[in-house]
Amino acid sequence: MIRLLLLSLLLLTTLVANEISTFDLNETNQDSVDFYIEEEIDILDINDTNQTTLEYYPKKVLYISYKETPKRVLKGEIFSVTLKTLSTVKNSITVQYELTNYKGVEPLNNLPYTQKDSKYFYDTFYFLATSSKIRLPDFTATLITNDHILYKPETILGTNLNVITLNPKKDFANIIANSFELIEYKTTSFDNQHNILVFVAEASNCDISTFHLNGVKKQGIESIYDSIFNSRITYYAVIEKEIENFSFSYFNLQYNTFSLVNIPIIVHDDSVTTQTDLKPKDQSRERLKMSIAAAVALVIFLFIIWRKKYIYLIFVIIPVIYIAYLAIPQKDICIKNGAHIYLLPVKNGTIFETTSSEYYLQKEGNVKEFVKVKLKNEKIGWVKNEDICSY
Repeated sequence: MIRLLLLSLLLLTTLVANEISTFDLNETNQDSVDFYIEEEIDILDINDTNQTTLEYYPKKVLYISYKETPKRVLKGEIFSVTLKTLSTVKNSITVQYELTNYKGVEPLNNLPYTQKDSKYFYDTFYFLATSSKIRLPDFTATLITNDHILYKPETILGTNLNVITLNPKKDFANIIANSFELIEYKTTSFDNQHNILVFVAEASNCDISTFHLNGVKKQGIESIYDSIFNSRITYYAVIEKEIENFSFSYFNLQYNTFSLVNIPIIVHDDSVTTQTDLKPKDQSRERLKMSIAAAVALVIFLFIIWRKKYIYLIFVIIPVIYIAYLAIPQKDICIKNGAHIYLLPVKNGTIFETTSSEYYLQKEGNVKEFVKVKLKNEKIGWVKNEDICSY
């Protein structure tokens, strides 16, 4: 009997132990299943190319060094710095740069000009030297792959540059460039004591917006196209009538010296045309019309003489009347109250007077949207057609 009880107790203990072991095993299997599911989800997130978030990998894949830096720069000069970058990632990539901790320079291009060979990227940045002490920026490059994987950024520290400050003469126009060339120029009368000189110039590797002349009564920019490589400017200067040759200098980076620009002053009575065409043009349209009308009248007259049809002389009168109309001197024109009077016939030009009331001015000519007028103080100005009284 006792043996039967012991055998029953042993059997019960074995069953309980088996139940506990089965429960633990099931729990362990459940935990394992949950773990593998979570891991699979993570893998899917990384490989999902449609996702917008970036996955970060703290692995160095970029190696950066300086390829080209200037040995010295001039204050006011545009110069370049080229980085040589090696990437260990073979698929298509984008390298983004952040520029920090720079002094005495103004970055001119946010995105570098990039050249690529089989192994390296050559990224070029352009800067304007604005101070006598310069520290290049720290360049921090970050690699982003087409798989939206963001790698560890790499930084190359900036260096100090040797800066030279020019000591120019008074005729220096505050221009440092590889080249500075006059395209066209023209001089017309401004008032009894002054002429107005207008010119168009092109420059390369130049901050052309700093152009400034010394010793002139009035000056300014009428239009400008500013670029790292090629710039263009339309400039005016009011100068003394006694000046027969106007000159200024700029620093030529190609020859490392000051170069002189000379403009012969030849005063023209005709008008300045437009900001992109400043070459002399005479106001000959009316004369051309008169010549054509006279030729037509002559042909008709000869035809009448030949055919002896004198009744047709009436057709000669029409072109003769037109010629007489064109020959009538221009009268004064009415200028609206609040009209702007411009130095040059160009859009967004310089305004040197504004009318305070309606009054009449002598008309000197016209160019496209502008009428040339002579003011009461004998100055020459330009008024937009829309500011002429309509009655």
